[in-house]
Amino acid sequence: MSTLEALQAALAGEHACVYGYGLLGPYASDGDEPAVRAAYAAHRIRRDLLSAQVRARSADPEAALAAYSVPFAVTDPASARRLAGLLEQRLAPLYADLVAVTSNPALRETAARALVETTVRAATWTGVTDALPGLDPVLG
Repeated sequence: MSTLEALQAALAGEHACVYGYGLLGPYASDGDEPAVRAAYAAHRIRRDLLSAQVRARSADPEAALAAYSVPFAVTDPASARRLAGLLEQRLAPLYADLVAVTSNPALRETAARALVETTVRAATWTGVTDALPGLDPVLG
């Protein structure tokens, strides 16, 4: 995987997160609403930064889809939290890939920070995290 491919994959993931947080927002509890708004804003900022990184490589940024499939219905605060956790968990491997493939120190640091942030948000929503977020567990 090239740096550009990893950037595009992370960008696609950010598009999905922006969509997902927009979808779950109306179902968030009053106590979760500030965290939902903050996550939505953070993903929009990351999306824009990734788009700029893609453009800096003379490529067209991955476009957002008109809609994204959601693996379950969001109907209440519990399902909203579950979707938020899933969005963050799915994004972590994309940033882990970007950390692994880029040779640019500044981009690697940005991707590592994004990986940490998405992992913290996932743990906040789900109450759990993996020992090595974004990486497949070692089989053996």
